[in-house]
Amino acid sequence: MKKKLNEYIDKGRAVGYPEVRKEPVITVKPQKSKIKPLKKMDSYKGNFTAVDCSTRTLKRANNWGIYLLRAAYAVVRGRDVDWGYGEKMCTVIADAYRRRWFLRNARLELESETALSLLHGAHEEDYLLLDGASYFGGPRRFQVSLYEACRKKRIKLLAISKQSPMLHDEKGRDFIAAACMLSSYGLWVYHPVVKANTDKHLYGDISLMKLCQSSPRVFRCDIMEYLADYGAHELLSPLTSISEDPRCLGYPVTLWLAHDFSTPSDSMLLHYHDQVEGTLANAGLLDVLRTEEFSCNFVDELHGAKHPFRWELIEHV
Repeated sequence: MKKKLNEYIDKGRAVGYPEVRKEPVITVKPQKSKIKPLKKMDSYKGNFTAVDCSTRTLKRANNWGIYLLRAAYAVVRGRDVDWGYGEKMCTVIADAYRRRWFLRNARLELESETALSLLHGAHEEDYLLLDGASYFGGPRRFQVSLYEACRKKRIKLLAISKQSPMLHDEKGRDFIAAACMLSSYGLWVYHPVVKANTDKHLYGDISLMKLCQSSPRVFRCDIMEYLADYGAHELLSPLTSISEDPRCLGYPVTLWLAHDFSTPSDSMLLHYHDQVEGTLANAGLLDVLRTEEFSCNFVDELHGAKHPFRWELIEHV
């Protein structure tokens, strides 16, 4: 942090970063024949492990930001829950738009490292759930080493997205909504929307799943290519056993817990904020950087937010 911000004060912010690549838009005509029913299951013998990461802003100005990343995991087996988290500070010198994409990359790196650390002792019947799409390798993607480690152990690795704005039907409408109109089942899977293509970094078959009959929620679920032998209905049916929690009806509770555990308390954020300011003051940087903060954060103060983490959330971009 001190090195980056000292260089910024001396040399300014670099401009002209390459354009950020976004996930490509996928346009497909829905087919009713690809929708199959899922079996409702009340229990499952294996573990469901999920990893998620959040970003909270500690300090920021127009050209830089200091952030706290917290990667949390949750392991659910029956009614037993185990969890933990790791944290990392991240300082980014860039405009606000590009900072968001740098932070996305940092989150995926930290999530991948956390997930890899949990694979020791995992078995073939266990599930590992990632938050997002199944893009691996390179900037703003999960680590390929995580995919390879799960493939070697035959872990049931699934990537589940909270939202899927890039999936369109042939008329450019929301694909998930179009598929829902075709389904007559209470619990179902649509597979595949698109097959895996590792040449384009897509390591899983894109599918849709509805895991709870009393919930309207349908989610994108990418099934890793090496799991094709199971069959989508066989592979996804066990998820119905963890998708009836009233806090997140229709969504796997393991992912909800990982998301919830990844959120630090305001008191902890205040503690880190004070530590950051103390470090910058000792380095002789605080006065200059605080002046830049004042030129950026007046809008926050108008809304009653003294600290940016009370107003600006950069979670799961």
